[in-house]
Amino acid sequence: MTQHDSPALPAHRPGASTQGTADPSPSRTTRPWMPALLYTLGFLTLYLLAICTPWGQRAENALFGLGEQGSEDAWIYPLSGSAYGSTPLPPLELSAKPTLMVGLAVIVVLTLVRRCWWPGCAALGVVIVTTGGKEVLKSTLPRPDLVGAPENLLDQGFPSGHTAIPAALTLAAVLVVSPRIRPYIATAGVLWLACIAAASATMGGHRPSEVLGATLLACACYGLATWLLPPAAAPGATRSPRALPVITLTLALAIALASGARSDTLTRSLVSGATGFICAALVWYAAVGRPAHTARRTRPARG
Repeated sequence: MTQHDSPALPAHRPGASTQGTADPSPSRTTRPWMPALLYTLGFLTLYLLAICTPWGQRAENALFGLGEQGSEDAWIYPLSGSAYGSTPLPPLELSAKPTLMVGLAVIVVLTLVRRCWWPGCAALGVVIVTTGGKEVLKSTLPRPDLVGAPENLLDQGFPSGHTAIPAALTLAAVLVVSPRIRPYIATAGVLWLACIAAASATMGGHRPSEVLGATLLACACYGLATWLLPPAAAPGATRSPRALPVITLTLALAIALASGARSDTLTRSLVSGATGFICAALVWYAAVGRPAHTARRTRPARG
């Protein structure tokens, strides 16, 4: 009689998973507080390097010496509200407070309509803490004169209020809108921010460090808000069309370069445009580029 070897079968172990496809234990857990910490450290580092060092002050002061003084040579000057009788592009000049009030009202309405109470409170907190915090920081953070700068260069405050408004409103909006339209709201917001940030830097109202500082402050507040939200209410990873990030950032770069352009100096134009683009990229990554809360990945179970 011939003995036939039976094929080896996996031994059944009591308590073993019948699915065999995933291990319930997470292989990697992100730290949800890390983005808020990184944005805060970036804000403090920028302040220390650009405001509290002689070479940081010289670098930014030198930008104001390029070309003519004033904002008339900026391409965006007709839309800035600086010209007599012109209508400012929100939130420049006197349109800052009305823009902020309208933005807060829209957030309240969206919260009531969608009944997203926790995200709505977080969105209001992002705007209030960002805009209120920049007022406190502008009056409390010292700006030492380490290089003997002209008096007109000592008046600006760190961070920029005009930049803080579109950055905070954009990040607040992504908390209260539907996940399906969240990437498109973020796109509109970062394009708006790219324009305002570059314009603020090129027209002499703010230094590049002040514009970047306002954006980092808004991102830090957003990171803190999403960390404090209950897991069920926090926005998860946002799925957007594959080409949307490239399209958004390309348009943001073009808008920032156009908004930062001046007729009298190429260097200052490029620096202002780069500043606006970096602000847009920071807010895009904060709003769309990462999950807001703990991400768990599963791994195949070992047989």
